[in-house]
Amino acid sequence: MIEAAKSSFVYVTYIRTTQEELWTALTTPEFMKKYWFGMNFETDWKVGSPWKLIFPDGRIADAGEIVEFDKPKRLVLQWRNQFRPELHEEGYARCVMEIEQAGDVVKLTIVHDIDKPGSKLIDAVSIGWPKILSSLKTLLETGTALPAIGELPRG
Repeated sequence: MIEAAKSSFVYVTYIRTTQEELWTALTTPEFMKKYWFGMNFETDWKVGSPWKLIFPDGRIADAGEIVEFDKPKRLVLQWRNQFRPELHEEGYARCVMEIEQAGDVVKLTIVHDIDKPGSKLIDAVSIGWPKILSSLKTLLETGTALPAIGELPRG
């Protein structure tokens, strides 16, 4: 049996924080706005519930469903772009966030993939995730998020 070709993006970072603080940063809308350059998630964080990533002006950037919610270790989202037609037509991707204690720091691993070779969505998230996660790391370690880094997709 031949497995369908995938596109994937993997990002690993180590943050001087606790699992609980990182989990809170990933799932609290007001905190998210600080490092996600004004964007945040709207959801009740329950398995099977819908979620939306909202631009500062109220438009929906991405949306999907909560697939797994294992506080404070693992979050899995079904993910679909909502504002760029060429990305939306690719269908749903999967985003896995894993949080592990690694000595005095916490290891955060993001795996974002889709069952489509040469995915434009994965190309887009491979630009956005490093900016967002660098800002998150800086905010948790220093108390101040990074300023906007280059241009983030705005639709």
